[in-house]
Amino acid sequence: MSHTGYYGGLAADDHGSAGDRPALVLLHGLTYDRRQWGPLLGELARLDPGRRVLAVDLPGHGGSPRWDHYDLDEVVAAVHAAVTEAGLAAPIVVGHSLGGVLVTKYAAAHPARGVVNIDQPLLVGRFGDILRQAEPVLRGPAWSQIWDRMLATMQVDRLPPAARDLVATATGPRQDLLLGYWNEILVDSAEELGRRRARDLEVIRSSGVPYRYVSAHQPDPAYLEWLTSALRDLTVTVLPGGGHFPHVVHPREMAGLLTG
Repeated sequence: MSHTGYYGGLAADDHGSAGDRPALVLLHGLTYDRRQWGPLLGELARLDPGRRVLAVDLPGHGGSPRWDHYDLDEVVAAVHAAVTEAGLAAPIVVGHSLGGVLVTKYAAAHPARGVVNIDQPLLVGRFGDILRQAEPVLRGPAWSQIWDRMLATMQVDRLPPAARDLVATATGPRQDLLLGYWNEILVDSAEELGRRRARDLEVIRSSGVPYRYVSAHQPDPAYLEWLTSALRDLTVTVLPGGGHFPHVVHPREMAGLLTG
């Protein structure tokens, strides 16, 4: 069973039905939308037919309404409203890129059975420096140059054709999205953001919620040490060859991780 509608004011595709397995909630990355989960949903239907899965469009993305700002705490609250209206209790929350930050914050604020973060480091590091240096351009008419530079680092050109086409079409970059969702990086220090993420992880750790980090590459050793020290139940999975989009390039393997 599949249904497309609005939950908590957000557009979503609702697949499957309630059962004894925890539901999956899928959150895409910045400028993308729920279409990006198509290959994974196909594999989930094959491996775990009937599993309840809610694929949500974040505020301002896809079919969800635009907001005049995109505070991350308010976005997480909207996702929780969607989860609640869909009748889901303590889902496994899965997020790609920016969605990885959101599912981490979600599990620190609301009941969750697990967190799956797809290729989103929680420490902004050098990225924050680059973004703040580029802020004047990002706020001006040439803002798309900044997004194009970011895309160039995601190895989209190295993806298989079908994955490359999906990444190119399931997206709608806009200046208000970049400024809104990146606002905390632009206005707050890397140290403050690191403390916030550490507090989120401490809540997840104390709650005993398992956390999986999925990437196409082994994490930087210093970052991995930080993440390992912050979490009690951490699993790191490498799916090589997927650039920033391992779930799109390896949907069968990703589905296996979620159903195993």
